[in-house]
Amino acid sequence: MYGIFSYDIASPRVGYRHGDFILDLETVALLGYFKSLNINPSVFAQPVLNPFMALGRATCRAVSDRIGELLANNEAALREVHDQVLIRASRATLHRPVHIGDYTDFYAGIHHAENVGRMFRPDGDPLLANYRHMPVAYHGRSSSIVVSGTPIRRPSGQVLNAEKQPECRPSAALDFELELGLVIGKASPLGQPVPITEAEDYIFGLVLFNDWSARDIQRWEYQPLGPFLGKNFGSSMSAWVLPFHELEPVRCAGPEQHPRPLPYLQPSGPGHFDIQLEVWLNDACIARSNAQYLYWSFAQMIAHHTVNGCNLNVGDMLATGTISGPTPGESGSLLEQSWNGTRPLPLPDGSTRTFLLDGDRVTMRAFFGPDEHRQELGEVTGRIVG
Repeated sequence: MYGIFSYDIASPRVGYRHGDFILDLETVALLGYFKSLNINPSVFAQPVLNPFMALGRATCRAVSDRIGELLANNEAALREVHDQVLIRASRATLHRPVHIGDYTDFYAGIHHAENVGRMFRPDGDPLLANYRHMPVAYHGRSSSIVVSGTPIRRPSGQVLNAEKQPECRPSAALDFELELGLVIGKASPLGQPVPITEAEDYIFGLVLFNDWSARDIQRWEYQPLGPFLGKNFGSSMSAWVLPFHELEPVRCAGPEQHPRPLPYLQPSGPGHFDIQLEVWLNDACIARSNAQYLYWSFAQMIAHHTVNGCNLNVGDMLATGTISGPTPGESGSLLEQSWNGTRPLPLPDGSTRTFLLDGDRVTMRAFFGPDEHRQELGEVTGRIVG
């Protein structure tokens, strides 16, 4: 996985995670290991991945292949002769890996959408009329996306009090949302839709994503224009970006879609991925889900995002929305697990939660592949502070 790290007096730069070590790619390039790829070493001496991603997926794939050969054949020599090439991860500080120009949050998890609908529209259809026709989404705030480990301050905003009157106070219904983030590695021209058959070419890689939510603020403000202060105070992303091609072995079919999507959203083959997801609250695992539960695929999200001619830029972030499964233990938010605060969630220490308390630490993890060859997608963690 690729990320941005610094260590000792070295400035932030591109690194490649390898077990307990980080490969310093600028140093590797200066030593000539990428010479055959005609890559300027300065691409790796950057505080974000954007210049590297902009080289294109073919070049990035070639770099990954070259790194694999290097580590397989020369790891011992690298550690002994070049102690500034393989850096112990414990020495490093991790930084937000991407300069994010624009951020869009989808609502592609159908089980989450149905649960929310049942809570707030108990007498009607849990899904709104448009849900099965298109991947609905809203544009979020990129400036408040932070790297894993950054504390999250409890937001304040307008909420309704017991007398159903608005007042401004700290949120009492702070929540997490289990999501994946697509990091865009290729720009599309303004005015030109991206065909679904080409959509995955625009994905550089995936991150774990926690779109923190203040449910009480959101509940009062969201009509008629949708999320605002209940969402834009902070989102957390993992520090390491998994190249998209690494997921090919776990590609799978998603749920059958009824009615059949319009032609621009019709896939030519399987577009979902068997990625196991976990949510830990402090020291307890409270949810296990899977990315294959998403109703809309990554390619469908990109095709819909651009069908009106909206352009994509290198570094854009597209998040999936909350990924929940069909059972309570697979719910990717406390809103669902506590059923909007009416069913407190018991924890192993004897306490309960409806929503997050100050001091709570939320950690999300992801894995893929068979158990004997299981690979990590990484983790994203954040602690709530008052």
